[in-house]
Amino acid sequence: MIAGLLILGVLAGILGTLFGIGGGIVFIPILTIVYGLTTTEAAAVSLIGIIATSTSATTFYLQKRVTNIRLGLLLEISTAIGAMVGAFMSAYIQDWALMMIFAIVILVSALRMTAGREKEVSSEKGEFTYYDLKREENVNYDVKNIKSGFAACSIAGMVSSMTGIGGGVIKVPIMNLHMGVPVRAAMATSNYMIGITAFSGAIIYFLNGHVLLDVAAFVVIGAFLGSLVGERVSKSVDGSSLRKYFSILLIFVSIIMFLQAGGIL
Repeated sequence: MIAGLLILGVLAGILGTLFGIGGGIVFIPILTIVYGLTTTEAAAVSLIGIIATSTSATTFYLQKRVTNIRLGLLLEISTAIGAMVGAFMSAYIQDWALMMIFAIVILVSALRMTAGREKEVSSEKGEFTYYDLKREENVNYDVKNIKSGFAACSIAGMVSSMTGIGGGVIKVPIMNLHMGVPVRAAMATSNYMIGITAFSGAIIYFLNGHVLLDVAAFVVIGAFLGSLVGERVSKSVDGSSLRKYFSILLIFVSIIMFLQAGGIL
């Protein structure tokens, strides 16, 4: 059991650090299906694991000047508002319909990211700067469509709250495809945002006694170790490869969601 929890944490930590998705899509199914935790218990442990991943990854990306703090804080406001609205609306919408809508959105995002190419950004222009770990140089970029991106992230928070899947799988495409944020900076910023959201939710679960401390402890250790591996891997992967791998991950998530909507899983 301990070995399995450590491996689970490592896998979620690697994916979370590389792609800015937290790790809920890994934690929740395994903890409920394999370990027999209730949905509430699995969600509580998942949030603890996401905090560990986000803390380690955010520290690394901040030191490397990849994360866009200003943008992350702005979008986190709309995400939090959307999450609260989604929690209220979830009682009035059928689960299968939510899963189907979410799966379609993710699949379209994946196809768009696969078809498009990472744009070259001039180092002489742009309000924001991030450090490209692969090329080992600073790259400037501008953030576009801030108002519509802000609104879209509220929808991301709403949908993720209703389905229980982390909003990173939606927020990264929004920042990259719609707002023009380079994919590496978008993933690092998503990691930062997810940590704030997870911390807020974890406090509520902890105060209500839903956190299984023995399970969470080993998940946290594994997630921290996985994030260290993810940090090393991120240095050797360029932006276009990250987009491709992230698109594959999105397609996988959308398939899972379609199967859940159809009652197969």
